[in-house]
Amino acid sequence: MTNATTTPRPDGPMLVMLDIDGTLVPEGAIDVPPVTADAAQDVVAAGHHVVLCTGRSLVGALPVAASLGLTSGWIITSNGAVTARLAANAPGGYVITDAFTLDVKRVVALVRELMAETAVAVEEIGFGYHVTSRFGPGLLNGRQNVVAHDGLPEATPRLVLHAPGVVPALLRQVQALGMTAIPTADSWVDVTPPLVSKATALYRVRRRLGVHPDRTLAVGDGVNDIPAFKWPATSIAMGSAPAVVRAAASATTGTLEQHGAASILSAVASGRPVATELARPVRVPEIAAD
Repeated sequence: MTNATTTPRPDGPMLVMLDIDGTLVPEGAIDVPPVTADAAQDVVAAGHHVVLCTGRSLVGALPVAASLGLTSGWIITSNGAVTARLAANAPGGYVITDAFTLDVKRVVALVRELMAETAVAVEEIGFGYHVTSRFGPGLLNGRQNVVAHDGLPEATPRLVLHAPGVVPALLRQVQALGMTAIPTADSWVDVTPPLVSKATALYRVRRRLGVHPDRTLAVGDGVNDIPAFKWPATSIAMGSAPAVVRAAASATTGTLEQHGAASILSAVASGRPVATELARPVRVPEIAAD
């Protein structure tokens, strides 16, 4: 690992941040298309850094890293609250380097006062979630342990609030507690510790790697990527991203179905200007029918 005191070179390796859901795979999936996985491997082979950065828990992100063929490097999860170094010889294949937590009791007390029917999920790193009621298939990564409100862990890197109408009812109130709260759907709010985001975690990883600020690039599609888009030299939204996300990015690439992320990765690996690949779908060879 490069020492953080090393002077970054403006012609040195790049740091490429990749969101997961909606960028590499459909929501909740783990299998990255081969064209994208191959392009990511080409980026690594060219001496650059590929960093997965996601709202998923670590349990949910690790299979995607494996699908990309990443066995070393860095991975950021829980919207920036957890950072780990991939290490094939370590238990679970990773070593936690940063884990910021929030006070669960403060948020739960507010929820029970204002909207008691809200389902609460509290992440436990490496396990999954402790939940007040079971979430539907594909909504959470990892195992679910159903407990009463007073049985929830006291600290967590990420807490989920899920119920119809939860955004107008609770978003501003949770933010008023000083928490980072991001609405990812009308019925879903992700809560993470104060002053924590994908951008703050990426800044720390960039410093650890000794990458020059001008050699940074981020690709994503979600509202939680907007802070991350303020961090790199170049930010690229997927073509299927909401208008507010595309407006926050430097540019837009193709959709997930067009393998928009793969086209950007291919450009980085080959040294071509990324701008030449924007909104250009990757051509995937057709497989002849038997």
